[in-house]
Amino acid sequence: MPLLEVVDLTKRFVSPDGGSSIVVDVPRFALEAGEHLALRGPSGSGKTTFLNLIAGILQADSGRIVLDGKDLVALPEPERDRVRATSIGYVFQTFNLLQGFTALENVVLGMMFGRGVDLQRARQLLERVGLADRVNYRPTQLSVGQQQRVAVARALANQPKLVLADEPTGNLDQRNGREALTLIREVCRENGAALLLVSHDADVLAQFEKVRDLAELNRAMSPVTGS
Repeated sequence: MPLLEVVDLTKRFVSPDGGSSIVVDVPRFALEAGEHLALRGPSGSGKTTFLNLIAGILQADSGRIVLDGKDLVALPEPERDRVRATSIGYVFQTFNLLQGFTALENVVLGMMFGRGVDLQRARQLLERVGLADRVNYRPTQLSVGQQQRVAVARALANQPKLVLADEPTGNLDQRNGREALTLIREVCRENGAALLLVSHDADVLAQFEKVRDLAELNRAMSPVTGS
């Protein structure tokens, strides 16, 4: 059984004029434990929506998202939140760090919703991403590249089985982007986590042995307008 299996997953959004469009319509997608896979797609193709559905941030209209044997779509919201906190790490393009908290506190706060606070592990993760001397710095005191490193440490804080990465190099220059991507993959391997990354950047995609096109996963779709 794969770590992650998506079956007949659909999501549509309603526009202000009353029409609707299907953004995600995936008959089947699977990811094995420890596998690293990149999904390619242009902006607006539904990449972030697909990740947010897997993460439980968005609720699917229909279908199944089975993670480690649990169907996230069928779970009550509190249980879905629990699975997300303990089994999924998310690296956002915009980092989503809490500005009033230090690097260490950002990682620790992530632990509070998962397996529990482990201050030693939080420090070890920040050391692993090269921020041993920045644990008490707030995001505004860190460079953009350093902020992304905090985000990587936070994503791995609860020892997730799956790490999702949404254009994680999109706000970084080429050198920092390459370093961040290498770091994400190395830390995932060290922790035995599968990685599903979405990007439209050819340089990012070239660093993956396995790349799939989101358009190939989606059924042929067209907007559905309201009456």
